[in-house]
Amino acid sequence: MSECLHIIVKGRVQGVYFRAYTQKQAVKLNLKGFVRNLANGSVEIVATGHPEDLQKLLAWCHKGPMLAKVSEVIVSSHAASEHFELFEIR
Repeated sequence: MSECLHIIVKGRVQGVYFRAYTQKQAVKLNLKGFVRNLANGSVEIVATGHPEDLQKLLAWCHKGPMLAKVSEVIVSSHAASEHFELFEIR
């Protein structure tokens, strides 16, 4: 059973390797999807995979890499509109 989550991470999350570390976590958890910076300074993540693994990624998003200062994580279920082969940085 595969689920898809849409996650917005706010705070000091750009310029602190957030995307690279998110990709590393997602690959380790066997998740597919993407992570990208948004113009407003947030990071957007769309991840698909096993619900348990998605929860682990979500828990990680609340702290992020060492230099990040996460102030808010907004998560919603997401109907996967595209098929992902891997987890990429966009």
